[in-house]
Amino acid sequence: MNRLFSPFDPDGNEPPRRFRAVSVRVLIPNLLTLLAICIGLTAIRMGIEGRMELAVYAVVVAAVLDGLDGRLARLLKGTSRFGAELDSLCDFVNFGVVPAVLLFLYTTNELGSFGWAGSIVFAVAAALRLARFNVALDVPKPDYAQDFFVGVPAPVGALLVMLPIYLGHLGTLNLPTLTAGASLVYCVVIALLMVSKLPTWSFKKSASRIPRDMVVPVFFITVLFAAILVSYTFEFLTIGVILYLALMPVAFMSYQRQARAYGMATAQPKPTEPVSPPPDEDETKEDVRLH
Repeated sequence: MNRLFSPFDPDGNEPPRRFRAVSVRVLIPNLLTLLAICIGLTAIRMGIEGRMELAVYAVVVAAVLDGLDGRLARLLKGTSRFGAELDSLCDFVNFGVVPAVLLFLYTTNELGSFGWAGSIVFAVAAALRLARFNVALDVPKPDYAQDFFVGVPAPVGALLVMLPIYLGHLGTLNLPTLTAGASLVYCVVIALLMVSKLPTWSFKKSASRIPRDMVVPVFFITVLFAAILVSYTFEFLTIGVILYLALMPVAFMSYQRQARAYGMATAQPKPTEPVSPPPDEDETKEDVRLH
């Protein structure tokens, strides 16, 4: 008799085989991903109940967990195909569906169907961006491109698109209809940035290793950022969004400069060894006779 929760064989063509027990180190990153999904879905409930501040907190926590689960999986050597697919679905829910729904509940619902259409555009853009990212994982990239994303990543896009919520909480937006129209346009612009091919900074390669003399300063800066984020959440997020958008042209120019330098380096011909002239025919015959 088959067990109720029998192991799933993704191939389906192989004969029945005995599956080994799964190590706990493989389960921990997946449990972290599931926790992030639960927090993201809870953000929708907070938004429906009008507790938008808690909803934003939930999305921020989900973004932090998204940055941790993959690194934890690589650290524990617990990466798996199942975990990668689960993480991608989690990103779509937390950074595509959740912020789109929150923005609609907060402001764009004043526009009715047009506001909901903007939320759909953002969610679909997040899905397309994640699908393109998953496909691009198998494509080799030159060294200079390791520190850049193609388009705005989904977690960053989720934090960017909620800027009207931050500003509303700070009391800077007071006209519902005007705010809804501007929020709708802004939502579509962020969606386009997500699916665009505009290079944006990732710092994956440069931040993979930290010099020993910078460990303590990194700890201090991390704690300082966390304290500011907890104490002045909406001010910190607003400034962060403005700085990110302002620095996007700088990232583009940096990418172009490194691409040109890489192209010039690869275009230079490699030095070749000097080719000696062919031996004289008489010398060749003399060598044959001597041997």
